[in-house]
Amino acid sequence: MYKKENGITLIALVITVIVLLILASVSIAMLTGENRNTKSSKKSKRGNRNSK
Repeated sequence: MYKKENGITLIALVITVIVLLILASVSIAMLTGENRNTKSSKKSKRGNRNSK
C-alpha cells in the first residue's frame, strides 16, 4: 500500500508565492508613490487651486 505523505503541496506553495509577490508589489508601489490614486488626487488638488 501507499504511504500517505504529509507536507505542503506544490500548488499551495505556488499560490503562496504569488500572493506574497502581489503584496510586495503593492507595498512597493505605495512606498514609492507610483500609485494611480495618488497621482489623480494630486492633479485634482492642483486643478482646484488654479480654478479659484
